[in-house]
Amino acid sequence: MSLNVAIQMDPIGPINIDADSTFRIAEEAQSRGHSLFYYTPDKLAFREGRVTARGWPLTVRREKGNHFTLGEETEVDLADFDVVWLRQDPPFDMGYITTTHLLDMVSDTTLVVNDPFWVRNYPEKLLVLQFQDLTPPTMIARDLATLRDFRAKHGDVILKPLYGNGGAGVFKLGQSDSNLASLHELFSGINREPLIMQKFLPAVSKGDKRIILVDGEAVGAINRVPADGETRSNMHVGGRPEKVAMTDRDHEICTRIGPLLREKGQIFVGIDVIGDWLTEINLTSPTGIQELERFDGVNIAEKIWLAIEARRAA
Repeated sequence: MSLNVAIQMDPIGPINIDADSTFRIAEEAQSRGHSLFYYTPDKLAFREGRVTARGWPLTVRREKGNHFTLGEETEVDLADFDVVWLRQDPPFDMGYITTTHLLDMVSDTTLVVNDPFWVRNYPEKLLVLQFQDLTPPTMIARDLATLRDFRAKHGDVILKPLYGNGGAGVFKLGQSDSNLASLHELFSGINREPLIMQKFLPAVSKGDKRIILVDGEAVGAINRVPADGETRSNMHVGGRPEKVAMTDRDHEICTRIGPLLREKGQIFVGIDVIGDWLTEINLTSPTGIQELERFDGVNIAEKIWLAIEARRAA
């Protein structure tokens, strides 16, 4: 099966080809005989009933500093493609949300991965709220008094933007920390979105586990260990990936959430688990494929494409 594949992503030039999951997905697609077309989100458009993108035919190679070649720039109709990948990074702002609305319009003829309707309706820090017995105590609020009450009840907490990513804007606040009001003022000056507050899990010092699910099935995990002096384990901010096995609790979590992810067309998902607790379900632009492949010797990108090819063939 040869598929015509469009990839909506951030600029391809600066990516780290040894870590970027989108590059690995494109590399595997190319090896399977699929053709690639690349464009950035700002090139997506609605034009008189058609959803179009201006971009380039793409060839990738695992060669640092020379990892891609672009063909001639052209405008395409995304309804003509078999698969469109929604792979730009958050923040999950109105620009991001608008791309999901536009890609919804081609979903009758084109398989959009992950399904944009549910990406829009299940942002990572909100979907977990449907599984409260799997998650640490959590609050979403904008009101300072409400946030203060939560911290008074639970002690040390993590405070972060509801629609942030990559560890940006994540703070640990002890029960006696006097910075909560200042941080609330800072975030309120940036936008009108609520904040998310969770009970701090000391187990994060041993790592924040990223588990990859493909079409609702767990395929492996990596552990992300915070750098010295950090509570954030994201690799964007210095977290160290290491090999790790999945526990019985990890499998329990994946068994609970997997059917919903499969039903809603979420083919490539990364969840975050600290200790025994699920903290996020990442649908927008999950990462971790390459690290997991190196640790476990399993071709995760192949599993993703097998799931996509099966859906296209159905």
